[in-house]
Amino acid sequence: MKPAYDFSKGERGKFFRSNAELRLPIYLSPDVQHYLTEHAAQKGVPLGEMVNTLLKQDIQLIESVK
Repeated sequence: MKPAYDFSKGERGKFFRSNAELRLPIYLSPDVQHYLTEHAAQKGVPLGEMVNTLLKQDIQLIESVK
């Protein structure tokens, strides 16, 4: 790294997008990923859709117990 950087010609907010969507990477353990990948393929749905559906069901279950 340099001892100092010149930001005098920088433009604040140049790359800021208020409508940008943050997509978090989710890492599954290999055995869980393998299981879900196989079942998603059997049902003919994308893996992400299947995981979201399962998580939504878990959220509903948790909320119903509260």
